Amino acid sequence: MVDKKNITGIILAGGKSSRMGSDKGFIKLNNKRFVEYSIKALKPLVKDILIVSDNTDYNFFGYKRIEDDIKDAGPVSGIYSGLSASETDYNLILSCDIPLIKTSILEKLIDNIDECSEIIQIESNGKTMPLIALYKKQCAPTFLKSLKNNERHLRRVISTLKTKNVVLTVEEQNTTMNVNTQEELKSIANAYNG
Repeated sequence: MVDKKNITGIILAGGKSSRMGSDKGFIKLNNKRFVEYSIKALKPLVKDILIVSDNTDYNFFGYKRIEDDIKDAGPVSGIYSGLSASETDYNLILSCDIPLIKTSILEKLIDNIDECSEIIQIESNGKTMPLIALYKKQCAPTFLKSLKNNERHLRRVISTLKTKNVVLTVEEQNTTMNVNTQEELKSIANAYNG
């Protein structure tokens, strides 16, 4: 297994959260903010944690906060900014809206590191999850080139890189539920308490 000294955790918390109506990282589930679940899942596996957000409220958590190098360009810019700021070859990237995420799921990404894959992402419920993934720092120039070409679709950028999927079992799939609306928040609260 790769030494955690060579892995950085990068939490993407720069989304507009327009459907939720407030910054998703600060929404609470069982009295804990969403972003704290991401931090908890990453912490045992990484040397450092970076939070990518223009919102200075994230400074409260005591981790280095970096702003998007290119504004209003979605996760493509967030990933690029995180990879640029990272000092390690490997980077676990997580969005801040998956409060059921577990360290054991992220360990699967690390266990699947090989010589050729540039991105190792979770596949859950038949869908790939590029925001629960391990990225090599060497992907950064591809992301920058895509941004310069005005490409904002993350899956299109990823399709140009060498990717590998780690398929979750049925029992593990609830850990990847992301929350975009109040209704999803209600259902995830039920799943959490259930």
